[in-house]
Amino acid sequence: MSQKDSNWKFADEYVAESEPITHARQISLELGIDAVSPAVGAQLAVLAATVRAKTLVEIGTGAGVSGLWLLAGAPKATLTSIDSEPDHQSAARSAFVEAGVPASRLRLISGRALDVLPRMNEESYDLVFIDADPGFVIEYVEHGLRLVRQGGLVLVAGALRNGDVANPAKRDAVSTAYRTLLEEIGSSTAVLSTLSPAGSGLLQLVRL
Repeated sequence: MSQKDSNWKFADEYVAESEPITHARQISLELGIDAVSPAVGAQLAVLAATVRAKTLVEIGTGAGVSGLWLLAGAPKATLTSIDSEPDHQSAARSAFVEAGVPASRLRLISGRALDVLPRMNEESYDLVFIDADPGFVIEYVEHGLRLVRQGGLVLVAGALRNGDVANPAKRDAVSTAYRTLLEEIGSSTAVLSTLSPAGSGLLQLVRL
C-alpha cells in the first residue's frame, strides 16, 4: 500500500460514525449506493458547522449517509434533498427517523434534479451538496452557485473520480467533464475553491 493510500485509509478509520450513519452506510451497500466515505462525511459536517448552515440542499439523497453528516454539523438546519430513486429516499427517511431528525427539518423531493432545481429560489441556501449523476456535474454546480447566498458553499463529491480525473489518458465523458469543471472553477473570480483528496475527492467552492 502506498503512503497516500495509507493516509486515506487512516483518515477514514479516524472518523467515528454514529450508529444511524453506520446503519445507513450498510443499507447503502445493500442498495448498491456509493455513499461518501467517513472522512468526506466528517468534512461535510465541519463545513456545515463552519458556515452555521440553516438551509441545506442535497442533490442525491442516497440512503441518508451524507444527509446525516450534514445535519450533524448543522443541527438546527433544514435539509432539502433531491433524488430520482424512491427506494433510496425511503431508506433515507428511515435513517433520519432512526437518528431522531424531526420531519419538520426534512424536505425529500423525489424527481429528476435538473427538473427540480430551476424551480428553487436563488440565493436562498447556505450550502449545496452535490453527489448525483456525474454526467451532469457542470449543470449541478451552475445551479448550486445560483442557489447559495454570498459566502455560501457548494460541495461536490467524487471530484477526483478515483484517480481518473488526474490521469490525462482517461478521456471518457465523465472524467473530461470533471477536468473541465476544475479548470473553469480554477480560473473563476466568482468563487474561492479547494480540492480535498479525501475519499474520491471533495471539491469545495465558496461563492464570493
